[in-house]
Amino acid sequence: MADAQTDFGTRLPEKISGNPDEAKAIGAVFLFKITGDGGGTWTVDCKNNPGVRAAEEPADVTLELSSADWATISTNPGAAMQLYFTGKLKVTGNAMLATKLQKLLA
Repeated sequence: MADAQTDFGTRLPEKISGNPDEAKAIGAVFLFKITGDGGGTWTVDCKNNPGVRAAEEPADVTLELSSADWATISTNPGAAMQLYFTGKLKVTGNAMLATKLQKLLA
């Protein structure tokens, strides 16, 4: 089962560092606030200085969800829309940019 600590600590940083131009093509900074066991706060920069930082930084989009819902999105990025429409995924800022996350999570 996917967990936020592994995804933000290892998987996403490796994916971004492996192809920083692809990350920059997304062109946004995302702030993830994940609650519950294994949660935390991470900034995923796909705009200025591509990478993942365990800190709250100014972002274009903020996504708030539980660690269980993160596990769902991590294994099935397409589930994000359903979580959004059921209120389990809260998005503030430019929500349209959040749709670009599928490229990074896939």
